[in-house]
Amino acid sequence: MKKFKVVTLGCRTNQYESQGFVDQLRQMGHREALDGEEADLCIVNTCTVTDSADSASRHEIRSLLRHHEGAEMVITGCMAERDPDQVLSLDPRIRVVPNAQKELLVSQIFPGVEDFPEFKIHSFDGHTRAFVKVQDGCNSFCTYCIIPYVRGRSSSRMIGEVVDEVKELVDKGYKEVVITGINVGDFDGGGRLSDLVRAVDQVEGLKRLRISSIDPDEVDESLADAVLEGKTTCPSMHIVLQSGSNVILKRMNRKYTRQIFLDTVEKLKKRNPDFTFTTDVIVGFPGESESDFGETVDLVKQVCFAKIHMFPYSPRKRTRAALYPNRISPDEMKRRKNELLRLAEQTGFALRDLFVGRKMEVLLENERKEGWIAGHTANFLRVWVPDRDCVPNDLIHVELIQNEADGLRGVVIG
Repeated sequence: MKKFKVVTLGCRTNQYESQGFVDQLRQMGHREALDGEEADLCIVNTCTVTDSADSASRHEIRSLLRHHEGAEMVITGCMAERDPDQVLSLDPRIRVVPNAQKELLVSQIFPGVEDFPEFKIHSFDGHTRAFVKVQDGCNSFCTYCIIPYVRGRSSSRMIGEVVDEVKELVDKGYKEVVITGINVGDFDGGGRLSDLVRAVDQVEGLKRLRISSIDPDEVDESLADAVLEGKTTCPSMHIVLQSGSNVILKRMNRKYTRQIFLDTVEKLKKRNPDFTFTTDVIVGFPGESESDFGETVDLVKQVCFAKIHMFPYSPRKRTRAALYPNRISPDEMKRRKNELLRLAEQTGFALRDLFVGRKMEVLLENERKEGWIAGHTANFLRVWVPDRDCVPNDLIHVELIQNEADGLRGVVIG
């Protein structure tokens, strides 16, 4: 029996895959190393989407090498795929497993094992919502993005396989599932994404279903109907923006315009006024003028996002944008990022204010502080309630009584 440690950086797809490693190892009789205990096997699932992701990946690898001197080190993920020689140079103990072989990673560590456990998840440790990977790879080749080079072309799981996995997770007590992938809008596993959403929506016992991230041009009428008319589908969606400027969107090789984004938001809010949105924004893309940045600011004000993930542009080797002139200075990128972050806090607060006095269902999570426990409404508003007699994964009825900087405050009713 080996003691193992799995460290994950980056996206929800990586988190799903790492849980797959953990569940395979557990089924084989191995166990996770306790805090302070030296592991026999360490697996790091790296990320390379930005310079800071590379740096964080290297830091985690070096930390494990120091604290687990006798352990076998297996490194996978996008940073290891992009620059395996750099990873291998860190220590002779390191073995690199390419992304294309991730599902075989554990079997390569134990080559003599027969009847090897299937690569799938049976739980989602530390989370009350489970991420289910339905798609991998990307065909878009946005000019700033390294992911198509390290993840390969788009591929999808079959709908029936996904439904079976969701059923098992629901049987284990998970109330909320998030459909995730590198580009879920490309899903074609025996049907379209809307077909998958409808199939998962029928799983008995499931309470909430979300789509992790999607481009606005991929929210067609069929998908909108599936989300708006489903039994468990949540009135909230992470729709990727990146920039509010058509000039910058074109330079990024994004497949939509500012107006398509706004039309998609309007289409969903018109049918359900409680529908909310989260998004990603890149600031400081090469050539982004003050006017371009102002268009992003204006769109953020119009949409009033529940949450925004903000990224300063980070050049990635092999991408077209890495060769673009007119780079934005680090100081200017920082200024624009901070301005947008302040605006995101203000618009998020204003959005939550609209719901004070409402009664809504909240699924509690693992975040606690000073006598409060946090959760989210179906439309992804963060809510804090007194933690008396409340535990993570409870689905409770709450009256929203106050709005604060870190979320709504509520009292449990009924």
